[in-house]
Amino acid sequence: MAELVVTLNAGSSSVKFALFAADAEWPRLMVCGAVEGLGARPRFRVDVVDGKASERKLATTLNHRQAIAAIFKWVEDFYPAATVSAIGHRVVHGGLRFSAPAIIDAETLAELKAFIPLAPLHQPHNIAGIEGACAAFPHVPQVACFDTAFHRGHAFIDDAYALPYSCYERGLRRFGFHGLSYEYIARRLRIIDPIHAESGVIVAHLGNGASLCALKGGRSIATTMGFSALEGLPMGTRCGEIDPGLLLYLLHSEGMTPDELSHLLYERSGLLGLSGVSHDMRALEASKEPRAAAAIAYFIHRIKMEIAALTAVIGGLDALVFTAGIGESSPRVRAGVVEGLGWLGLALDKTANARNDSLISASQSRIPVFVTPTDEEAMIARHTIETAGLSVAAR
Repeated sequence: MAELVVTLNAGSSSVKFALFAADAEWPRLMVCGAVEGLGARPRFRVDVVDGKASERKLATTLNHRQAIAAIFKWVEDFYPAATVSAIGHRVVHGGLRFSAPAIIDAETLAELKAFIPLAPLHQPHNIAGIEGACAAFPHVPQVACFDTAFHRGHAFIDDAYALPYSCYERGLRRFGFHGLSYEYIARRLRIIDPIHAESGVIVAHLGNGASLCALKGGRSIATTMGFSALEGLPMGTRCGEIDPGLLLYLLHSEGMTPDELSHLLYERSGLLGLSGVSHDMRALEASKEPRAAAAIAYFIHRIKMEIAALTAVIGGLDALVFTAGIGESSPRVRAGVVEGLGWLGLALDKTANARNDSLISASQSRIPVFVTPTDEEAMIARHTIETAGLSVAAR
């Protein structure tokens, strides 16, 4: 049987995984699934490609390491003759140190732990996933794939904040996130539309976490997220761009503690905070509450503002791509954005948009507008195959 590559994406209450065969030009997906509800009511969900989906409950005391052990036990039982040749991990923050995927050893793991203050809500869980996988497969190559790496080539003017230069030198700068998604879309666009792929492209990664990225020649030039995953667009529960003076006011005049402020900005704001209904766009679109409609309008408004700004950065827009949960599934949001940018030369095909077609721009649109599913797991698998030096990576 072909060599198998496992990808892991460990979050606060779940561990998502995928199993790929490293036997083709691009990793071939065999299984995807997750252990969800850690710390509450864990359940193990598996979807086998060209096979059956299944779900079962697990012990309520499960932690990340035990969840990963359950995943690999399932892999061994379901594919008894297979060999796990490498394991790839999504790691949110690579700091200034990592601009490409890296083999995980003791030194690398120590560096990743040092980045916890840069991504306190994500990095600890990513590290827990790595430690669990290393315990289960101590002799299998483990590869860290970073959400920040794709953006590490930005120019100073796109990386810096207008703080004393010493802040920039010690790493207080704009890192950007969702890099694995943007890298996958950049590669995919070369297949879909190779001419526009080398021009000025803006990708809208719109999900519970949301950001935009301006590409030129398939490279990240600028992105809306910055030092943290709070900056830029409003998100499911995160505030997006906000006046820092307001944060100082909340701390000094309203007596908020740093922990309370963090909870407000990360977990009580965004679409949830504005609507008072839900963080989920599907629920907001189904709601008759005026605040739900207002939250959607605000989300669309901010996307249009950021697209206009990024268009200026790259000197003109040649293609627009929507991806991720909302970007791939919400005709309402896409229509609001595209129709609000008609002055840029965008025109929408309403029928194609309603069907979630891959091309939703009208024939008279000067700029093509695509809906392209992202696949961060496939990007992690590809990086893992190449970084671990598996034999099929010679391509």
